[in-house]
Amino acid sequence: MKSFTLELPAGLPLLNANRRTHHHVRATRTRAIRAATIEAVAEHRPLMEALAAAKPGALFQRARIVAYYRPARGGRADPANWYPSFKAAVDGLVDAGLLEDDDHTRLIGPDMRLGAKTPGGQLVLVISDAINWTDVAA
Repeated sequence: MKSFTLELPAGLPLLNANRRTHHHVRATRTRAIRAATIEAVAEHRPLMEALAAAKPGALFQRARIVAYYRPARGGRADPANWYPSFKAAVDGLVDAGLLEDDDHTRLIGPDMRLGAKTPGGQLVLVISDAINWTDVAA
């Protein structure tokens, strides 16, 4: 099973579902997160090698993403509040060619978790092949 860990730059301005951010600021941050994700993919040598080997198609037919929010400060946190940032990062993965799309037929997650404290805060994505993943019916 292929699995890759992708760390976005610490200190990248993120989006929080609890904050009422002006739409221009939200759009700017979304573009920045997507671009940072594409750049992180391009700088990840094993991921780029796997992507080149998968061409002309996407690297993953189906993937599972566990997404970690590493907060700038310690204490209690709700990683689900950072979903807009995770969504922008997943869109960046699609832009980079890892997935054809991020709909329910191709993507499981992102499953959002709290990571270790990191100066500036950081998003980390663990992308795994999920071609044989089966969900238990709810």
